Amino acid sequence: MGIKVDELSDHADETVEPERRTRADRLAADLADAILSGGFAAGARLDEHGLAERYGVSRTPVREALRQLAATGLIEMRPRRGAFVASITDDALSELFVAMGELEATCARLAALSMNPLERRRLESLHGSMAGMIERGEEEDYAEANRAFHHAIYAGAHNGVLLDIANSLRRRLDPFRQAQFRASGRLEKSHHEHDLVVRAILSGDCAGAHARMLDHVHSVEHAVGQLKTRAAPLR
Repeated sequence: MGIKVDELSDHADETVEPERRTRADRLAADLADAILSGGFAAGARLDEHGLAERYGVSRTPVREALRQLAATGLIEMRPRRGAFVASITDDALSELFVAMGELEATCARLAALSMNPLERRRLESLHGSMAGMIERGEEEDYAEANRAFHHAIYAGAHNGVLLDIANSLRRRLDPFRQAQFRASGRLEKSHHEHDLVVRAILSGDCAGAHARMLDHVHSVEHAVGQLKTRAAPLR
């Protein structure tokens, strides 16, 4: 299913051909998964040629995938040396999630106050469609719709400054937020948490929307923490 989340991409991404972009996006997600699960240790060099052979693609989507991951801070691009897996400490990741939680909670509070009727109906419709994705086990579609869900709330706050900051921070945390869905039962829990946020927004409960969204982001952080515990340390 094709949930459009172009708003979450920066302008450089728009110059990439759609088919190539899809390959790059999928490769970036696979690489992020491998890094977060300990398949690539911190400090490991990510060789373009080796990755192209390993994943059966050309070097062009590999370069684009590495560029995407560099923007998130998951890897480092070193001049004349290539790409290396970044060293991500628990404290640094926690700081990112704290900032994301506060930003998203503020956006949810303002959305409860400022969303117009059409925006509210679209949010409710998107949320409803995500239940079917869970029933069908469509994890990738759910992850894509999840980005659109959160972006709808950022946009619904009707504050351009918050929208830009939230989208920027979201891109940095996206590999981790995608990885959460590997945790057992996480899709169902995520949808339940979304339901609480949506109910608060639709009813105009500003305080409730703030609290429910803050709880949701904390839950995401906890799920990511569980995955990291089972994987090799990212230090």
